[in-house]
Amino acid sequence: MTTPAEPAVAEPVITQAMIDAYDEYTHLTLDRRRFMEQLTRLAGSGAAAAAIAPLLAANSAQAAIVAEDDPRLKGKDISYPGSAGEMKGYLVRPADQTGKLGTVIVVHENRGLNPHIRDVARRAALEGFVALAPDFMTPLGGTPDDENRARDLFSQLDPAQVAANAVATVAYLKGYKDGNGKVGAVGFCWGGGTVNMLAANAPDLAAAVAYYGMQPKAEDVPKIKAALMLHYAGLDTRTNAGIDAFKKALDAAHVEYSVYVYEGANHAFNNDTSAARYDKKAADLAWGRTIAFLKEKLA
Repeated sequence: MTTPAEPAVAEPVITQAMIDAYDEYTHLTLDRRRFMEQLTRLAGSGAAAAAIAPLLAANSAQAAIVAEDDPRLKGKDISYPGSAGEMKGYLVRPADQTGKLGTVIVVHENRGLNPHIRDVARRAALEGFVALAPDFMTPLGGTPDDENRARDLFSQLDPAQVAANAVATVAYLKGYKDGNGKVGAVGFCWGGGTVNMLAANAPDLAAAVAYYGMQPKAEDVPKIKAALMLHYAGLDTRTNAGIDAFKKALDAAHVEYSVYVYEGANHAFNNDTSAARYDKKAADLAWGRTIAFLKEKLA
């Protein structure tokens, strides 16, 4: 006797309105209860909302693109001098390194130094850099395992302390024994805004790449000495609202920069652990541009 096949389970339908609601939630203007209420209205039921929410969020269990034990790399957790105390971070470099290499700071999103950002640091190291992913949540006890807890803690970070610790990270890498003295930075979301801020505060920074990062104040732009590469998502209206004013200030200050807008892509398009927002085509194109830029500026 033939057993009837189980009916196919339909994939949840994720709309742009749901992605926009998650973006509002993750950038601290909605709390989780209100976000789930809004998602329930958009999805049509609590059950549908519960199925969709994990697809919008980053999944820390997602397989890394570069394995933590990849034999081509040497990585370790380190402590180094911050602005007013110890900073924690993840340092990774090519295992077969013989000469001195350019160094790259990899700045996390507003979930802290999680497995995804460690993976991004390893990707940078495979391209021939010494990569350091700082944990900017160190002053609050470090990045917690619970990403929602990490999000809540971010509101407690002191922006001045973040800036000072970022500048201290540049100083650490500038003097790093296996580095060539040239320091670049790449950051994503909160990290993109932090990289923009760092460029305005660290004259020793050679190159800065900001993915969908909030722009610095116009009066700070003339202090930028680094060459900039700015990646934006076409659907990210919140962040993109500041592009024109930023470009105007950069032009007036004669700062070297390039801007790329990836049409049809959402904020966080580079994060491959977020099923709903990841855009492989945009991510691959932006990463290729990023690596070519860093290789040019940090050689």
